[in-house]
Amino acid sequence: MSAEQSEAYEVWERLERGRRAKAAQGGYAGYGSPAFGQKTIDGQLVEAPKEQEIIDLIRRHHKSGKSLQQIADWLNQNEYKTKRGQQWRRISVKRVLDRLSGKNPRISGVKSLSSS
Repeated sequence: MSAEQSEAYEVWERLERGRRAKAAQGGYAGYGSPAFGQKTIDGQLVEAPKEQEIIDLIRRHHKSGKSLQQIADWLNQNEYKTKRGQQWRRISVKRVLDRLSGKNPRISGVKSLSSS
């Protein structure tokens, strides 16, 4: 391993230890942007109320038997946007549902704004 690679690894190690320590204390460890329905406030992961409303809509439409594409189409027709302000696609709806069912969990430690 070269000196440059060794230094890069040491930096990565230090950052990784810091992320783990922050996550262990219930803070958001910063592994990318928060999942849909969540946001960070002062380093803490909390629920995003408007996105939580959309998640409820997705859940209800899915339970009623609508396909992923039908749900995406409905959200777009009613001018709901994704976290990045884009139109919904069936894969976006699937990712929200997968996270809700535990198939694709994100880092835990999300606090409700009402419990803060």
